[in-house]
Amino acid sequence: MASDKTSDEDIFMAEMGDVTPIVQTRADVGQVQSADSSVEERRNAAVSESEDPNHLSSQTIRQVGPHDIVSFKRPGIQDGVYRQLRLGRYAIDARLDLHRMTVEESRKSTFDFIIDCMGYDLRAIMILHGKGDRDPEPERKAVLKSHVVHWLEEMPEVMAFHSAQPHHGGAGALYVLLRKSEKMKRQNRERFGLRGS
Repeated sequence: MASDKTSDEDIFMAEMGDVTPIVQTRADVGQVQSADSSVEERRNAAVSESEDPNHLSSQTIRQVGPHDIVSFKRPGIQDGVYRQLRLGRYAIDARLDLHRMTVEESRKSTFDFIIDCMGYDLRAIMILHGKGDRDPEPERKAVLKSHVVHWLEEMPEVMAFHSAQPHHGGAGALYVLLRKSEKMKRQNRERFGLRGS
């Protein structure tokens, strides 16, 4: 049995006799380091992006026309409440005018405005985005309006919206209904609880 083992080793060594070992060069090590540093850079960029609470995106936007009437309603919104919003029958608690702003400025302003309104327990607000029908380039018509519609649908704080009535700006503005804050919900429960007693 020992002779078989020795002959196997001899055969293996004979087969491997002309093989030269791989020598790792400094260039290979440098490439590994640069790959590690690019991974680190991407990780740092992702962390800094994740620190921004504004999650509104500007990609894959569905285009709407300058004169299109737009609307949105989350499940659970009563038809009567939505009808009142659509007809402009709620008192407007706050307005945001996005005219003359870039898309990026509008993205930040829209997000900050809605978060501020939630902090003040405001429910019915208006956003003036314009129609975008004065842009000489046909493919750029209603760019801001399209983005605002997309952003509002992305925000869970927004329960519904509808294009405004003509005297409030028509297709160039939106009535927006915000979610009730926990504080407002609690106050309503207490108020209705007192009435029942």
